[in-house]
Order: sequence, then C-alpha cells, then structure tokens
Amino acid sequence: MTRFSLPAPAKLNLFLHITGRRPNGFHELQTLFALLDHGDTLTFESAERLSLRCDDPALADDDNLVLRAARLLRQQTGCAAGARLTLTKRLPAGGGLGGGSSDAATALWGLDQLWGLNLGEQRLAELGLMLGADVPVFVRGRNAWAEGVGDRLTPVSLPQQWFLVVEPGISVSTARIFNDRQLTRHTPTIKLPASLGAATLETLHNDCEAVARHHFPAIGEALDWLQREAGNARMTGTGACCFARLTGEQSAQPLLQRLPQHWTAFVARSTQISPLHEALATLRATQNSGQT
Repeated sequence: MTRFSLPAPAKLNLFLHITGRRPNGFHELQTLFALLDHGDTLTFESAERLSLRCDDPALADDDNLVLRAARLLRQQTGCAAGARLTLTKRLPAGGGLGGGSSDAATALWGLDQLWGLNLGEQRLAELGLMLGADVPVFVRGRNAWAEGVGDRLTPVSLPQQWFLVVEPGISVSTARIFNDRQLTRHTPTIKLPASLGAATLETLHNDCEAVARHHFPAIGEALDWLQREAGNARMTGTGACCFARLTGEQSAQPLLQRLPQHWTAFVARSTQISPLHEALATLRATQNSGQT
C-alpha cells in the first residue's frame, strides 16, 4: 500500500490593495503572497474508495476543499481510483492564512502523484483556480505578486523573514468583508517594485483592515498589540490573523511570553520555495531510488 504525507503551508498577504470591482461582483486586487514554513499536513493512502478524515471532525464534511479537489481531479481526468486522505489541521479556519486553499493545492499534487496522472504544474494550477482564487499560488509554490482576482501571478524573490502570527480566536467570512459598502475599492494600481524589502512594504497596506476592525474588535486589539510590542503590524487577507515582522527567531520569545492568554500565536519563517514542493522533490527522489 502506498502511503505518504505532504505539507500544506500557510501564506501571508504582505499587503492587499483592492483596485476595482468587476460586473460579476469579484474584486480586482494587488497583493504579495509570502509562503511560510508552517501549515497543515495531508496524508495520502491508496484505497478503493475516496474518503477524508480530519482531526477536526467539523471540517471533514463533503464540502471540504480537499474532497472537492479530489472529485475535480477525477472528473477532469476520468480517473476512478480512490484514496484515504487524512488532514491534520494547524491553521485556523477563517484566519486569512489560506489553509483551505493550501489543503486543496496539496490534495491536487498528492493525488496527481498517488494516481500517476503526471498533469504538471500548469494544468494543476488551472484546476486549482476552479476551486478558488488563492489555490494556484499554493500549486505553483513560489512567493508571488498577484493581480486580477489573485490569479495573475508573478513569481518574486523575497528576503527571508521571521514573523509572529497572532490568531485572535475568531473566524472571518471573506464574503462579509468584501460585501461591506465601506470597503475601499479604488486604491490606485501600482507597478511591481524593483525591491520588495521591509522599507517598501511599509509604504503599502491592507484595504480590508478598516472594515475588519469595525466588524471584529478582536482584530483591532491584535493589530494594536503587535504595533505596540513589535513596532509593526498587519492583517493577512481578510483576517482574522495578524502578523508582525521580526528581526529574528529569538526576538519572538519575549513577545510570546507577553501574549494575552485568550490568543494563540505561532512563529514562522518565509520560504523561497514552498515546503510542499520541497517535500514533493524528496518523495519523487525516494520513489525513483526504490525503482532502480
């Protein structure tokens, strides 16, 4: 029986500008995705039927993006194989860290490997877009400047940074933020900066923060705490998680000790290549060596 596990890493939106709204209601945006070395894990086992287990039973329903990705893959390829999937969650739902989208991307890559489909990155990214606007960046596995609805991706090189990510204990509906009449939808578009260092990012912002603060006071409290304690703060995506850039891993420890008890947090490092793609390369090398 074939069995292996792959990571589903988190992302941060280092900024998020809403630049317009399409007639179909979707928003035009510009954002910068940074992939982290922290996230969920998805385990794949060959099986006759398709099934999903999760350490959070509430997430193992039929609408889970992992199952939707598996069904889409079978529908598009005609593959009738099954799989026993086990999802171990570390990323909060409604946190703006891309947990569901990352899980879906890992499902696409893992099942492509398990079922021997060999569809390749481009085709898997196209299928990912059918599941959600954030899925392709996880499929491609590189930090990216994104435009359109988040589907037009330009790979970028980012300096390695450490982040403290605070989870204020709430879940945010993306639709609620995007449907708010007070949301800024006309931020002027900008060109991809020549440098994407911390100084450049300080000049950018997240248009969703004001609306999120209004609806969810806990987000405002987290942002204010990070600004006061770390000297910088930003919300990722439409929330609820907020983050601060750190000078290094060790600088996180005093902050974690002062973290309010009703919050949780984690420390993570940005990566140039997704942990998913690194794990896939290792998996393929192991399987190839076993065949020789």
